Amino acid sequence: MKKHTPFSISPDHPAFPGHFPGTPIVPGVVLLDKVLHALSSEIGLTVTDWQISSVKFLSPLTPGESASLEYEQLANGSIKFEVLCHHNNNQRHIVIGSLSAKVKA
Repeated sequence: MKKHTPFSISPDHPAFPGHFPGTPIVPGVVLLDKVLHALSSEIGLTVTDWQISSVKFLSPLTPGESASLEYEQLANGSIKFEVLCHHNNNQRHIVIGSLSAKVKA
């Protein structure tokens, strides 16, 4: 079952002045940080115990745009996620990816 968490990145986020002046977009690392921390708080994920198995950036997200994280934990324990932008009753895929547990040595 997919879970849904709405969010936006504030236009005053410190990454925007350098990414990119005049036409700011949310840096990929900021989006991934948001995904990892949301999963950490929602499902008790310990961020350091997981790794990004795959990630694909499909469309830019701009400051203040309404977005959501949708995710589901699969039978094999991995987590499939996507970040969607919502604008005028339309959805746009921003990021898709998956996380898997780190193999402990």
